[in-house]
Amino acid sequence: MLPLTKHAIEQWLYYIVLAALLFYVLNQVRKPTKWVGRFFVWMMNLTHSGVTDWGLKHVPIDEHFTILDVGCGGGRTIEKLAGRATKGIVCGVDYAKGSVAASRAKNVQLIQAGRVEITQASVSHLPFRENKFDLVTAVETQYYWPDLVKDMQEILRVLKPGGTLIVIAESYRKGAYNALQRPVMKLLKSSNLGVDEHRELFSKAGYTDIHIFEERTRGWFCGVGKKPLQSLLE
Repeated sequence: MLPLTKHAIEQWLYYIVLAALLFYVLNQVRKPTKWVGRFFVWMMNLTHSGVTDWGLKHVPIDEHFTILDVGCGGGRTIEKLAGRATKGIVCGVDYAKGSVAASRAKNVQLIQAGRVEITQASVSHLPFRENKFDLVTAVETQYYWPDLVKDMQEILRVLKPGGTLIVIAESYRKGAYNALQRPVMKLLKSSNLGVDEHRELFSKAGYTDIHIFEERTRGWFCGVGKKPLQSLLE
């Protein structure tokens, strides 16, 4: 085995540092904690605004609704929801401490007014009683859920009978830009479901009245499902 030259050692160190940096940045995208993560949260507030507005057009939002935003990120979606449910309550959860802090800062006045509550929690273990919410939103977040079926069933638990879950995303299999997005999403260890797989996912988790919408030119996806009304009759 030939001894490593100084140049070879420097090259190895360069790639090790680059790999460590890439790992750190990707981890901050998934779970923001430091200033780097806060930057990505700020960027998400800007870049996800359009797809959020488009997605929310597919569900009615009453002014008295009690709403949960799962994976609330930088809090822009919470602000939008509170602007429509003006006499209701909007709750937000995120498993990242940095996202919770950013979301609270974004909505500090609404929190002080008692119209918004933001908690650090996982979609797998939502800190709410059964049958609480009229609407649950999930924007650009379901990619990272640890168990898609079980986590959607956990959301089903906290929905009121007849309540709605809406999943909004900018990346899905066979979407307009999926070929470009997929390598990054793979590095983030995220799921990559297509339209039919999303429909099947809603069904497996126990939702009814399932509808799938696409904005093909922009590569946007929206899935909507309801909690069955059966429990009202039990």
